Amino acid sequence: MKTLLSIMLLLSFQVAIAQSKYAETISKKADNIEQKVIAWRHDFHQNPELANRETRTADIIAKHLLSLGIEVKTGIAVTGVVGILKGDKPGPVVALRADMDALPVTEKNNLPYCSKVITTYNGKETGVMHACGHDGHVAILMGVAEILASMKKDLRGTVKFIFQPAEEGAPKGEEYGAQLMVKEGVMENPKVDVIFGLHLDAQSEVGKISYRPGGTMAGTGDFKITVFGKPSHGASPWQSIDPIVVAAQIVNSLQTIVSRNVNLTENPVVVTVGAINGGNRFNIIPETVEMLGTVRTFSDADETLVFSKVKQIAEKSAEAFGATALVELPFSCLLYTSDAADE
Repeated sequence: MKTLLSIMLLLSFQVAIAQSKYAETISKKADNIEQKVIAWRHDFHQNPELANRETRTADIIAKHLLSLGIEVKTGIAVTGVVGILKGDKPGPVVALRADMDALPVTEKNNLPYCSKVITTYNGKETGVMHACGHDGHVAILMGVAEILASMKKDLRGTVKFIFQPAEEGAPKGEEYGAQLMVKEGVMENPKVDVIFGLHLDAQSEVGKISYRPGGTMAGTGDFKITVFGKPSHGASPWQSIDPIVVAAQIVNSLQTIVSRNVNLTENPVVVTVGAINGGNRFNIIPETVEMLGTVRTFSDADETLVFSKVKQIAEKSAEAFGATALVELPFSCLLYTSDAADE
């Protein structure tokens, strides 16, 4: 935690201050605040909040920034918080960003700070957990803010602390955090010259960082495919148009997008189906099956290609079996919807 805290501090100082002059000071301050940052992380982990519902988290962040004498703006992109620290010397505007939301995942361990939070998500009871490190991201950036505020007299320029909601995707009908924050002017007033972020990675060795030129974290688009068939008794499948069989065919065919349609020597792509729901009895073939999934890409061209192939595969596979498929992709913000169910 101390290593990541120091890294983010040095990133901001690299632009705003000659970092070599202050490296030792930063390291000592990071040592002094490390246990506080760990305690924050444990608290956020024990009290996770889903996308666009991060009210407790945002309140703790805002109060901390205010206590440091930092200018604070709240309610940006629903629950987002922005802090502005103006150094005593002229210079650029450096933004540091952390995401705040947790996931609908049930935590299964005996840690003293494990999450016990339960909620209803997509109509099902589930736990809520910081399974993607956002609790650590928030705690680290709060620590960075405290240290930089204590060095205000040496700061050349301005540091903007951006705490973003809904990184994991907004609830249906709502907008994503980053998209909405930009729309609401988070990169302006003052205009950001450069922005940094980091991401915890359980697969990386402690004390080391990884980086690469270009994109590091893929862009995401979630999808929902609804297959409409014809129900029947399970003992008379020939009287049905079985949406479960169609869904199985779609899942298998979607794998060919990565293996046969994308040039993997240039950019990686992921197409994953994470949920399938259909039917409620062992001997009844249902009328519909719903599938939820995610697409990850590193370029606009790949995103366009993959989105179009998901639509084509789902609709044509369903058609081949006499069924229809409604494709909603992206699903959360409904930028595109096919009309297959209306045909």
